Amino acid sequence: MRWDFREGNAGCVKKPLLHYIENTGDTDLVFLEMFKADRFQDFSFSVWLARTPPELVMAHLHIDKATLDAIPREAPLITPI
Repeated sequence: MRWDFREGNAGCVKKPLLHYIENTGDTDLVFLEMFKADRFQDFSFSVWLARTPPELVMAHLHIDKATLDAIPREAPLITPI
């Protein structure tokens, strides 16, 4: 499932859905992320993959070593305010 948002749009992702945000434009993306929690937590899929044994990732995702090596090893910077 994919949603395309434009400036001024709002969206809600249900709790159990894995999701990501991708800026497909050529200007900076600014967004507000809200949670019903008293603290900020981030779960980066890239970091999780980097910390999982490579053989396991390649076997489960059916990818080769070159594809695995192309995945970023650090989470993109999201700064809580």
